[in-house]
Amino acid sequence: MQEQQVIDIEAEKKEILKRYRSLLHACRRTLEKGDKLLIRKAFDISLEAHKNMRRKSGEPYIYHPIAVAQICAEEIGLGTTSVVCALLHDVVEDTELTIEDIQRLFGDKEAKIIDGLTKISGVFDQGSSLQAENFRKMLLTLSDDVRVILIKLADRLHNMRTLDSMKRDKQLKIASETLYLYAPLAHRLGLNAIKTELEDLGLKYTEPESYNEILQRLKETEPERKKFISKFIVPIKEILEEEGMKFKIIGRPKSISSIHNKIKTKGVTFDEIFDLFAIRIIIESEPEDEKADCWRVYSMVTDFYHPNPERLRDWISSPKANGYESLHATVMGPDGKWVEVQIRTVRMDELAEKGYAAHWKYKGSGTENQLDDWIRKIREVLESPEENAMDFIDDFKLNLFAEEIFVFTPKGELKTLPLNSTALDFAFDIHTQVGEKCIGAKVNHKLVPLSYKLKSGDQVEVLTSTKQTPKEDWLTYVVSANAKSKIKNALKEEKRKVSEDGREMLERKFHHLKIDFTVSNINDLANYFKLPSNQELFYRVAVGNINLKHLKDFHQEKGKIAHKSGIIKKTEPVKSLEQMVTAARGKSDMLVIGENLQKFDYKLSPCCNPISGDDVFGFITINEGIKIHRVNCPNAIQLLSNYAYRVVKAKWTSQELISFLAGIKITGIDEVGLVNNITKIISNELNVNMRSISFDSNDGTFEGTVMVFVHDTNHLTDLMNKLKKVNGVLSVTRMDGN
Repeated sequence: MQEQQVIDIEAEKKEILKRYRSLLHACRRTLEKGDKLLIRKAFDISLEAHKNMRRKSGEPYIYHPIAVAQICAEEIGLGTTSVVCALLHDVVEDTELTIEDIQRLFGDKEAKIIDGLTKISGVFDQGSSLQAENFRKMLLTLSDDVRVILIKLADRLHNMRTLDSMKRDKQLKIASETLYLYAPLAHRLGLNAIKTELEDLGLKYTEPESYNEILQRLKETEPERKKFISKFIVPIKEILEEEGMKFKIIGRPKSISSIHNKIKTKGVTFDEIFDLFAIRIIIESEPEDEKADCWRVYSMVTDFYHPNPERLRDWISSPKANGYESLHATVMGPDGKWVEVQIRTVRMDELAEKGYAAHWKYKGSGTENQLDDWIRKIREVLESPEENAMDFIDDFKLNLFAEEIFVFTPKGELKTLPLNSTALDFAFDIHTQVGEKCIGAKVNHKLVPLSYKLKSGDQVEVLTSTKQTPKEDWLTYVVSANAKSKIKNALKEEKRKVSEDGREMLERKFHHLKIDFTVSNINDLANYFKLPSNQELFYRVAVGNINLKHLKDFHQEKGKIAHKSGIIKKTEPVKSLEQMVTAARGKSDMLVIGENLQKFDYKLSPCCNPISGDDVFGFITINEGIKIHRVNCPNAIQLLSNYAYRVVKAKWTSQELISFLAGIKITGIDEVGLVNNITKIISNELNVNMRSISFDSNDGTFEGTVMVFVHDTNHLTDLMNKLKKVNGVLSVTRMDGN
């Protein structure tokens, strides 16, 4: 028989009291009259609620809420309301106590925060998987009260610190979620210390060998590092003291996760990383002198050590979007070693470490506005949620870790955008309608296309046209979650409008064929064409992808739509293929690869631009997954003959309509108005979007190329046939590549 562990209840009671006193000590700076009583009341309720519960480690459960409350007070700098909510964050779930009871005992604010915590509790914790929909709910609570997320981060940090007692599979799951979402969220909220610890602990459980190896090497090199830091700071200390400045200098090693990332991304060894640590100079300064004082210190440091001009980062004049302010310089220190020096004030340091919570302390400093702006943008995105929640999270995550650039409006207003933002991102950042009508921009007074990548310091003027509407390929031009979401919504709305026209056209055709226009008959017709929805059927009718002439083979039999070959059998609706990713045009479900319909990542090869309906094959590459080529591609013979073993069958399935880029070559006699006639056909007759057009004329003849977005080979053939009928056109052929 297994020996039962004897629990010393008295010792545990003493330990609980000791931890409670430690919590009160951590709260001392923010305590106001009556706060102690509130915290005591919350502690007593939590203690009673969790009295018979234990954590996986065997410890009393109450240790956890106390620890979360302590992190909120000590490491994030939150006040009494948050401490009370942290103590009670699991109570509503685990006991008979309701949100109404919390409201009665403490107040509306506390009830709202605990309600938010209860809604997202269990979403990412031990027993469940990471669910996109629930993450969206969690962000909704962020836009209500940011403290919900701050307490959630404290909760996750304590869970990560005590992850040793969990089983390996649970450790992996929780650590992966932490790296995937919680660390980026902490970063975006400016909680630098917490973000770093979450990343390090995440690495400890996902890649224990790498983590332990770096930890060991940091321990081994510590004495040498300390010696170097002492030598480096001696002259700086002397001159700062001479100038009468109040300061402290800290030498900090880089975090284990950032060293690990550098080893991975740069392909270097531990010994080759020169900036294993940073020197931080924190000065006491009056608000109006902060900027000048930091630059004074920079001047003193560079009097002794030569700076690297390319590694100067001024986050004081233009703080990061999460409020981070600091002056970073890389200088050549003793023994020919580069050293990063971070110069900041006490206020800036507190903002850097405690993020959003410290913003309340320094209200009016201007930094809280940037976070409020960010939260406003989240709210906008959430108010028009995507159908596919995973898409939303991918887009949202892009902006959590994105470095920022700073650009100006024509009137000189500063705007913060993610790195690699384009003129189109900027347009959507100003206003949804400005984005939707954008046709280009002037950057520093020069005309640029929508896809132009902006750089810090650019001045941008957006050009609009009332005739412009969002296009499918715009999604490849933007990087911000806000712009992506707005474009997707506009495309959906546009498709809905076009579908309405298709519905009317189909209704007239049904009437003509004497078939009842019922939901059942429409469903049967959609099934016949293997389409995922009725809207897709209407849309295809509207854009001419389903030719109404072909419906003459249908009639009505016993109230049901029937084909001349017999009554249409109901087929299973086509399910969309999961997460097929293409570099060419994002997510799609148009390709089925391999004989057993497996789902693979694939790319459409640019050497022949395959489109739906083409005869194609898949070629397995070493680095880029499967590449799809047309069977008559210029490279096909070489691939099929030399690498037959790497070729897989590929076929198109008839599912949702997606636009493909195709090239058309046109030759003919140069006549007045010819180009106008050609573009008219492309734009008006078939709902085709043009990407580019170029014509060269030579002694009365012309040759032109047009790049268009089409749905499949039928769509392209129809367009080419119409172009052949234009007066003066001699030949219309499809081009192989871009």
